[in-house]
Amino acid sequence: MSEELLQNQAAQALVESREILPTVDHPVEVEPVDLKAPELYINRELSHLQFNVRVLEQALDERHPLLERLMFLLIFSSNLDEFFEIRVAEQLRQLKYGRETVGPDAMYPKKVLEKIREICQINVDRQYRILNEIMFPEMEQRGIHFKRRSVWTPEQKEWIKNYFEEKIVPVISPIGLDPAHPFPKLVNKSLNFIVQLDGKDAFGRETGLAIIPAPRSLPRLIRLPDELCEEGDNLIFLSSMIHECADELFPGMSVLGCYQFRITRNADLTFDFEEMDDLARTLRGELHSRKYGDAVRLEVDNRTPEELVEFLKQEFNLDEEQVYKVDGPVNLTRLMAVRDLVGRQDLRWPPFSPGVPGKLKKEKDVDAFQALKANDQLLMHPFQSFTPVVDLLMKAAKDPDVIAIKQTLYRTGDKSDIVNALVEAARSGKEVTVVIELRARFDEESNLHLASRLQEAGCLVVYGVVGYKTHAKAMLIVRREGTKLVRYCHLGTGNYHSGTARLYTDYSYLTSDDEIGEDVHKVFQQLTGMGKIQRLKKLYNAPFTLHAKMIELIQREAKLAASGKVGHIIVKVNGLTEPKMIRALYEASQAGVKIELIIRGMCRLRPGLPGISENITVRSIIGRFLEHTRVYYFGNNGKPDVFCASADWMERNMLNRVETGFPLTGKLGERVKKELDYYLADNTQSWELKADGSYTLLTAAEGEEPFSAQQQLLQDFAS
Repeated sequence: MSEELLQNQAAQALVESREILPTVDHPVEVEPVDLKAPELYINRELSHLQFNVRVLEQALDERHPLLERLMFLLIFSSNLDEFFEIRVAEQLRQLKYGRETVGPDAMYPKKVLEKIREICQINVDRQYRILNEIMFPEMEQRGIHFKRRSVWTPEQKEWIKNYFEEKIVPVISPIGLDPAHPFPKLVNKSLNFIVQLDGKDAFGRETGLAIIPAPRSLPRLIRLPDELCEEGDNLIFLSSMIHECADELFPGMSVLGCYQFRITRNADLTFDFEEMDDLARTLRGELHSRKYGDAVRLEVDNRTPEELVEFLKQEFNLDEEQVYKVDGPVNLTRLMAVRDLVGRQDLRWPPFSPGVPGKLKKEKDVDAFQALKANDQLLMHPFQSFTPVVDLLMKAAKDPDVIAIKQTLYRTGDKSDIVNALVEAARSGKEVTVVIELRARFDEESNLHLASRLQEAGCLVVYGVVGYKTHAKAMLIVRREGTKLVRYCHLGTGNYHSGTARLYTDYSYLTSDDEIGEDVHKVFQQLTGMGKIQRLKKLYNAPFTLHAKMIELIQREAKLAASGKVGHIIVKVNGLTEPKMIRALYEASQAGVKIELIIRGMCRLRPGLPGISENITVRSIIGRFLEHTRVYYFGNNGKPDVFCASADWMERNMLNRVETGFPLTGKLGERVKKELDYYLADNTQSWELKADGSYTLLTAAEGEEPFSAQQQLLQDFAS
């Protein structure tokens, strides 16, 4: 199939997926308007899926390097895995226990699941067509060969047989199914094979069926030795090896068929906070259950006989709608290893060096504390380095005048430089307090190890507030300077993780402002102690003041516009789902406020509705870096208020988490506005949301120069 034909099919698939989203008819008379009417809201889960579809579209964008296009294709799989593990699992749980709830769109779980199935079926089929008909052929042309069994040479077969016997047989455990060997409990998202057998084993048993779980310790892609191959990089799938050598696992029996399958399970963790007396101990007990939650999806090789598919459906208690038959490997996410196996930098993004402001460069004559006393600093990652944040903490750990450090950790590695600095500070006798959010989804186990390491070093470790995730990104350093204690702070929109700081766009704000330091101190007091809400001078924090302040500022812009002044709002977040904020935006639009929303993922708001949201535009930027900054801009008739924050405009962030929003004034606020304008001018990686819930890729108009916000930021800051 030609690439042009496949792209045409992709465009048609997008149209079909748009058509199955709820649509809204525009009445001629728009007054009076009930802003709670369900037709004014897009379903959260379907909007989430549309983001994944936009990620998949990147695999067809020839402006991206070939291996990066492959990564987008595989990220689609990874995103879809989590979507089924959490979002689909929650819809199924509601149906199972008769506890159906609806959002502002008034769609019940049964209908939502039907729409999810339609969208997923369309786009999973597309994904495998892109892989088989575009990705594999193009990689073949570029010297990256995925060797199928039909083309293995005798020498390669001999090497593969030896590899199988030496590396695979010792760790693999085939399971014949009979009354003494019931169907095994298979781990979430693991690769497995169902095998049809003929003959009797050593005990005279005729089982007919067996299961081969592929050990997770084994790589899913293996590189063949160069001396056995033609030029280029030659790779084979673990599944091909198991298919080829399955007979050796069942001596004396005939393998009639061997077929891949993979089960996705409910991976959400639930807690009864009233019964909990130790969060860490409870979490350790729950982590094991994540691997064996209720099945929510079955992926099978599309060549699997129907009777085997039926057998698997019954074993996992699944309906036909939960089965996805695919034309290729069922565990595509593990294909990400290809980048490291082939090392083809010419097929990846060009490398760059993140910039560092001169006043924060790690040089002998640079004192970070003095630099921050002179001026606040704002870094935008990954275009600017995360290193100054790490360096500041490492300097604080060694500085004899630093007496205390307080830090929140949400997602980080227990061997990171941040953690090493905290350990060193505690061991040197400083008072180190760390608030670790153990329930950072899929990082819980890592965070438990992290907590243990910090406690062993002498840090005071707490787990925030039961019932409220600590999502705030804050660091506080207390330093004795003469007779005074000076506070130095870092506040961010992202995590204290050097790896994600190279992949996600985020802001880091470094300051020695007295009032912000006092506010951050009070936030830590709320997290580690008990007491009434403390009034903050410059920061706004969830779940106490951030939500109300944002509503207040939206309403201020509406009043300005209604009085003939200029009302302007720009919001850049990862998700917009909170109904009260959406209604406030609708009201502001009706008052004449210009509202420009840059929402990476979920968005329940419908822009462009006559008389309701015609002054609102929504765009989503998908590019080389994952957009993660949270910025709120309120024009205030020429005297703007600009905030960065850890919080998206979602119910969980505003009402059920600990979050911080911090103001940026003067030149820093002006700089952030300039960078927001880059995103609003983007006409190469920007997708515009329509009122019906569909997205359209914006392209440069005739005579207009293509413009990429991310590329411009690289030019501004990196080298």
